[in-house]
Amino acid sequence: MAESSEIKLKSTPGDGISAVRFCPNSTPHLIVSSWDGSVRLYDCFANNQRLRYNHERAVLDACFQDSTHSLSGGLDGVLKMCDLTNNSESVLGTHQDAIRCVEYSSTVNQVFSGSWDASIKSWDPRAKSCIGTHIQGDSVYTMALNEEKLVVGTAGRRTLVWDLRNLSTPIQKRESSLKYQTRCIKCFPSRQGFVLSSIEGRVAVEYFDPSPEVQKKKYAFKCHRVKEGDIECCYSVNAISFHNGFNTFATGGSDGHVNIWDGFNKKRLCQYRRYPTSISSLSFSFDGSLLAIASSYMYEQGEPQTGIPEDAIYIRKVQEHEVKPK
Repeated sequence: MAESSEIKLKSTPGDGISAVRFCPNSTPHLIVSSWDGSVRLYDCFANNQRLRYNHERAVLDACFQDSTHSLSGGLDGVLKMCDLTNNSESVLGTHQDAIRCVEYSSTVNQVFSGSWDASIKSWDPRAKSCIGTHIQGDSVYTMALNEEKLVVGTAGRRTLVWDLRNLSTPIQKRESSLKYQTRCIKCFPSRQGFVLSSIEGRVAVEYFDPSPEVQKKKYAFKCHRVKEGDIECCYSVNAISFHNGFNTFATGGSDGHVNIWDGFNKKRLCQYRRYPTSISSLSFSFDGSLLAIASSYMYEQGEPQTGIPEDAIYIRKVQEHEVKPK
């Protein structure tokens, strides 16, 4: 990768970018899913596309199982696994509606898929079989893992917390403290809680411990808002990614901005330049040295008058002062 602080990836998808994820143990490798039906693997250091495979319809999420296997799902309701060493695909199974999110837990060695059919399914990736179907009560919009918990955000502003070791019933059911639809949830690497964002330019910091003294610490804040004259425009906060080393996190919004936050000390650490269009997805590399930024118009304001901005992925070298609590 060049010495400059940021590069733009070559050979990016020709339609909206739904997710970017770095490999959990190999810095340069990035998996990207797109509305063009493709899943692509990139080497960010060499700035080249290593391989791609396709779904029948738009792909809404993809993740790594390990450095040689990816998982993906989308509007076709099919959960796929790909062996990245030889680009061979297999189908783990299906949902009755679109698969919105896909996660892999190394703690229980299971794959989790969340769907608009209001269920989460757990899968054994070795046997390629469904282990369980867990009803969420409404369409699944986002989900996040920490070591032993799965946090699910659904339609109706509901949040469910599940224990991965016993998925018979959720251990917590909450209503979002934000007034509008949940967009994204990510868990603190320290495992104390999670961060939740909404379509209305707000982020909430939540804690798992139900005791009143811990719950007193939870709070929400405004962000990704732009004053235009006397009017404040609120933009959707589409993406969150945590820095594993410092427990700080990045948010990306439909205002085209990326902000870095210290959630515990309630501070914004920095704001990057404005990108050409909405930030649809973010991912810190496992060692925190890189941040992948997907800039992709999400049709928040319908068909644009001046043509659709180019879909692009930027790989930014992260400076310690940008992400370290002050």
